[in-house]
Amino acid sequence: MQTSPDGVLDDGALWQLLAEDAPYGDLTTEALAIGARAGCIRFFARDPMTVCGTEEAYRLCELSGARAELHVASGQFAPPDTLLLEAEGTAEVLHRVWKTAQTLLEWCSGVASCAAEIQAAARRGHPDARVAGTRKNVPGVRRLAVKAFRAGGAVMHRCGLSESVLIFAEHRQFLGDETPATTLTRVRRHCPKQPIVVEVHSRDQALAWAGADVLQLEKFTPAAVAETVAALNNCAATPLIAAAGGIHAGNAEDYARAGARLLVTSAPHQAPPRDVQVRFVPA
Repeated sequence: MQTSPDGVLDDGALWQLLAEDAPYGDLTTEALAIGARAGCIRFFARDPMTVCGTEEAYRLCELSGARAELHVASGQFAPPDTLLLEAEGTAEVLHRVWKTAQTLLEWCSGVASCAAEIQAAARRGHPDARVAGTRKNVPGVRRLAVKAFRAGGAVMHRCGLSESVLIFAEHRQFLGDETPATTLTRVRRHCPKQPIVVEVHSRDQALAWAGADVLQLEKFTPAAVAETVAALNNCAATPLIAAAGGIHAGNAEDYARAGARLLVTSAPHQAPPRDVQVRFVPA
């Protein structure tokens, strides 16, 4: 199926969004008998935002029967009153696509803008710090969430269970008395190309699992991160330090300055949407 340029939803998924909002047509437009009249719909950034979702909105307009023009691609910053997208068509077409495209743009741009703000704060703490998004998205929107995190300059911590190794305390409960060294050797034998990430909850746990490729310090304060990083400097191998749990734009700089080079966050998933204004212009 055809997709829009750089879009992550195929036409089938986009048709489902349109059908959800107008499964039996648009009763108001039909009752007013204005469906055949021509016009234009324009989407503007009302808030300053890191834009995301314009490619999907563009394709939604096309699928509805409008002629669309994309002005701002995902990942770009848009000041207030920036024209993001416009489309020409009949009133029936424009009213059908209006709210679906607007809501998608607002939600995706909210996630992307929040990710960009956390990334900017992290870089103030250390130029090499990166923000990584978790998989704690609202079920069903992961492809859009991943696109939005990336549009904001972040990377994904993991997109799902199938492509990454992350050992939680909940996994270790089933290992009995097995030593960390034995566990890491066995996992590396099974997944020789995958970095091994281990989540820990104390400095002592971090030292015990220092042979991992990445140590994820769960709900450590910045001071505790700095203390743990200093202790790990005496180990033979120094893993990458990730901080997780409660990371947001207000504390990312502190965590990066403390020595965390990967900041794992779910905050953008709960970010408020950015306001996109829609203006109709009759022909």
